[in-house]
Amino acid sequence: MSLLKTISLYTERASIVHDIDPITKIFYILFAILVPIILPSFTISFICVVISILFLLVAKVFRKTLPVFGFVLLVLVTVVIIQGMFRPENETVLFTLGPVIMYEEGLLYALKITLRVINIVGSFMILVLTTKPSDLVESLVRKGLSPRIGYVIISVFQIIPEMVGMMGTIMDAQRARGMETEGNLIVRIKAFLPLLGPVVLGSLINTRERAMALEVRGFNSQTPKTYLYEEKTYGHSKAIQFGLLLIMVGALVWRLLV
Repeated sequence: MSLLKTISLYTERASIVHDIDPITKIFYILFAILVPIILPSFTISFICVVISILFLLVAKVFRKTLPVFGFVLLVLVTVVIIQGMFRPENETVLFTLGPVIMYEEGLLYALKITLRVINIVGSFMILVLTTKPSDLVESLVRKGLSPRIGYVIISVFQIIPEMVGMMGTIMDAQRARGMETEGNLIVRIKAFLPLLGPVVLGSLINTRERAMALEVRGFNSQTPKTYLYEEKTYGHSKAIQFGLLLIMVGALVWRLLV
């Protein structure tokens, strides 16, 4: 496993979505979040969800998103149940299942929330799975972002995959020493608890070592920085950004006038 796969969720593929620069993908995230909020209709939300899924399919990373979408949908089931049964505006009974009464108003509202959440998650997954964290942070720093904030952002991208990789290494070491890590739920819990201490301590040590490495490399120096690589750009970035911005402004004007 390469170092890149170990410390980030980025999935290397040959696709047009991967070629698009990070700033344009951030514009798309803003588009995916703001347009369904400005124009709160099922049609708009559904179209945005379809667009995000199409981008994930074109980027050949849709399978990577299935665990994330599965977890999100599991959480959203509770939203559907609560809103469908207990929303104050509920009036029209849609169906009953024993003592459970589901109302049309609550289910429609829950469906709207579900589409928005799936759309937001999908747009962020496009950025995370098709953009190297280093490219994202470097693009933001070039646009004027503080290097300190850039470091915080790249750390957020790296910390979860890093901890997962460390947990796998520690678990392999414990298996080599004869510790039972597979079996029923009780066995797995017993095997999981001893992992927490080494994983947390290892993460703190890695953070300290990374901070020391940054200091040695002059991270806090006030001297103007130079860049090792040329800025990643896409030929149609300006046109795409302008188009997305135009759609967002148009949606806002439409909402105000109508």
